[in-house]
Amino acid sequence: MLDLSTLLTLEHDGWTALCENRGGAFYGELMTPEGRMVLVNGMVLGRDDVVRSLDAAPAWDTYEISDADLIPLGSDCAALVYRARATRTGEPPFIALMSSTYRLIGDHPRLALYQQTTITH
Repeated sequence: MLDLSTLLTLEHDGWTALCENRGGAFYGELMTPEGRMVLVNGMVLGRDDVVRSLDAAPAWDTYEISDADLIPLGSDCAALVYRARATRTGEPPFIALMSSTYRLIGDHPRLALYQQTTITH
């Protein structure tokens, strides 16, 4: 099911994985094979590159999700848009708007497209 509660839970699970240095494994399973992540630095990564990048990335210390909104895109697709704030020791907070587009494959929501838009610059 692609309702607000389900997709918000997946986003929290993803951020928790990023805080626990498990992001590569988590997103490797969650993303569709053709899925993409569009990052604030202009990079566009496919699933395999996302896994490698997250495996090498330092963990986040904290995160917050706010202002979540669900946009239905049909019977088997929906997007979740929200504001995120994350911190790492010694770095300024990362604050951005996130958009995660999910597609049902079988009975499982899978991440097809994720985009970050910075609001700190």
